[in-house]
Order: sequence, then structure tokens, then C-alpha cells
Amino acid sequence: MTGREHNFGPLAGIALTVGSALLWGVAHLATERRRTGLALMAAYVLVLAVTITAVTGFGPKLLSLAVQPVWLTVLTITLALIALAWSVVIIWSFVLVRPPRGDTVGRVLSTVVAGALCALILAPAAYAARLAYLSREVVTTLFAGNSASPILAQDPWNGAQRINFLLIGADAAPNRPGVRTDSMTVASVDTATGATTLFGLPRNLEEVRMPEGPARHRFPYGFTGEGPNTPGLLNEVFQYAEDHPEMVPGVRKGHRGPNLLKRTISDILGIPVDYYAMVDMHGFAEIIDAMGGVKVTIKEPIVYGKYREGLLAAGTRRLSGEEALWYGRSRTDSDDYVRMGRQKCLLNAVAKQADPITVLNSFEELASATKRAIATDLPQALLPPLIELAAEVKDTRIRSVSFVPPLISTADPDWRLIRNTVTEALARRAGHQPGAQTRQNRGPSSPIALDATCA
Repeated sequence: MTGREHNFGPLAGIALTVGSALLWGVAHLATERRRTGLALMAAYVLVLAVTITAVTGFGPKLLSLAVQPVWLTVLTITLALIALAWSVVIIWSFVLVRPPRGDTVGRVLSTVVAGALCALILAPAAYAARLAYLSREVVTTLFAGNSASPILAQDPWNGAQRINFLLIGADAAPNRPGVRTDSMTVASVDTATGATTLFGLPRNLEEVRMPEGPARHRFPYGFTGEGPNTPGLLNEVFQYAEDHPEMVPGVRKGHRGPNLLKRTISDILGIPVDYYAMVDMHGFAEIIDAMGGVKVTIKEPIVYGKYREGLLAAGTRRLSGEEALWYGRSRTDSDDYVRMGRQKCLLNAVAKQADPITVLNSFEELASATKRAIATDLPQALLPPLIELAAEVKDTRIRSVSFVPPLISTADPDWRLIRNTVTEALARRAGHQPGAQTRQNRGPSSPIALDATCA
């Protein structure tokens, strides 16, 4: 029996079409196609139940799937199929209950409604599929070719109690070829609890002891740089390795700098540095612009620009990407150590303000900026457990230790003090005090600043 045989009017036909969009099978039941109607209803309830169960019961797991290219492809295809099936049901229902041929106005009106309903289904699905595609592109671009030991299903951290990430802020300028790593922080994360301690290293550490191998053979008494025109600071190690392949034999260009810097900082802190992530500062400004800016509290006015042409007034304000870049970079009327503190506050503000709504509203711009701004050696296989670990980190208080004066002298660093400070800081986070020998080796004055506060 058809809609014409039931003689549905325009309003009834529209109501049944809308009802079928909200609950599959309504129009079929109204036209006495009971088996088909009940089957469509059952399919709809099943899809709805699976979706609700997945979102409410497996939220963190779904996030981990969102960084796996295979699952992102499956998600894209699934969304397309569901949207297509939904549209077919709407059109099918419309055909069953549309007004008779003689009712031209009713037919046009009901056709417009059916088309609008299909658009309401297809547009969000197409957008979600687009996001999934962009996510897959970001993951495959950022983590292309990264390799590591196999990730164990039972323990992705392979028994490690802590995992250590080197976070690098890199800066390059037209008048200064190469990359300078002006911001270097190691995030040490407890794999069980997510408790995190940040260890900040100033860019101007001198006489840095190089790791064993060719680098130490060339600089047996500490890194001195390229020659008389370079001061031989920690922030030069990255580019020096890139320019001198013999420092890291067998490592290809683009990976030599991170390789040597990771091993150098590992030797300084006395803990293994497992992975790195480097953010280009200009790319970081693009990310902030894509977010619509970042809100920070500026305690004192910050002058910026080569000719002091800019000023960030004190107070709480939303900074553009360029302003945020100067907030993190400016040393006018301040020093490297003040700048290090501002950089940590900026990163903290960006992390807090990158909420899901902000990310979704500017996802395409963020994805594009992220691909240009970030480099890392994290393997793709580690991303799912890392997402789960990040959820733990978010619920803990992040503590910070900065190796700056008066704790250490950057011109003549006490390397043993640095290592012992790291040991004590991690022991405190683990909930027990370090041994007496460690305290004795620390020396008479070694304050541990475990809290970095940002207004």
C-alpha cells in the first residue's frame, strides 16, 4: 500500500518524513510495511546504542583510536556509510508518504523538507569525515618513518617507571642561519600516576659535557662551538650536529641534531631522554592564531622589537600569535631566566585553553599549522597509550625545576649538583625521600623549586 493509497496530506507526509528521520521505520509502519518498519527501527536503535555505549563507556579509548591512521580511515568510511543509509531511509520514507501528484504545492513543500533533512544528516557527517581525514594526515605526516622497539600490548612503556620527553622551542632567523634551541625542557612523567616534573635547562649553559663517542672525542673538556665566533652554548649543539655528520655517524640529516641533543641532555640530567618534540616558534605563533589567540596575565610591561617598537602592557589580555611570540622571546629589560619562566607560562596557557570546542572550531587551521610547526621522533604505535597517559597528567599537579642562577652558574655549571637535584626531585614525586648519600652530594646550597607559578 503506498502513500497515495493512504491519501496522506502535505502536513501528514511531512510529519511522517521528519518522524522517519528521527526514528527509522515510522513511515513504513504508517503505510503498513510492518516488517520493514520494525527492521529499520531495530537497526536505528542498534546504531544509537553502539554510539552511546562507545562515547560514554570508552571515551579515553576513543581518543586513543583517533591517533591511529587505520582507525581514522575506518571512522571516515563508517560515517560516510551511516550518513548514506540515513539519507536513503529519509528519501524512501518521503516516497512512501508524499502527497498525490495533483497536490503540486504539497509535493514541492515535502520535497524541500526531505532534501533539507538529508542535508542536515550529510553535512555534519561530511564535516566529521573531513576532520577524521585531516587527523589521519597530521598523524601520518608528523610521525612518518618514526621507528622504535615494538610496543607491548600489556605494557607500552616496557617496564619503565618514568618516560622522559625533551620539549624544544626552536628559533631561526634570516640573519642567523640554522636552528637554535632556545627553549629546552625535559618532562619526566610517571607512567603509573601521570605525576610530571619539568626540568628546564637554560640555552646559555657553557662547557657542556658531550656524550661518549665522536662528540666527546672532539670536545673532551666540554662543548666549545664552531670557533671564535660562537660562544659554545647548549643551544648550539643541535645545529652543530646537523652541520657535522661525523658527530653522529649513521644518522641522517634532520635527525642528527635531535639525536645528539637528546644524548647530551640525558648526560647532563642523569636520566634517559626517550623522545623529543620540537616546536618552531614562528609555527607556534600560527597555532596560537588558529586558536583565536591565547589569554595570559602579564605581570610587568614587556618591550619587544628590534627597535623597541612594541609594548605588551601589564594585565590580563588575549595575545595574537605574534604578540605571544614576543611574550615568550623578549629579553629587553629582562634576561634569559625571566624569559624561560614566561615560556612555561605560555605553554601552560595554550594547553589549558586548547579545549575541544576551540580545537573543533579551527581544526583545519590548527592541523595545517601543526604539520609545519612540530617535529618529533615519537613512534605512531606509542600515540594511543600516550593519549591515555596525558589524561592522567592532566589530573596531577605539574612541578618544575629550573637550572638557573642561583641554583647553578651557567658559565661554570656544577654537573653533579644538577644530577643530584634531578634525583631528589623525582624521589619526592615518587613519595619517598632520597638517601643520605644523595643529600650529602648535593652540597650545602641546592634549593629545589618544585612549583612554577603562572598568574
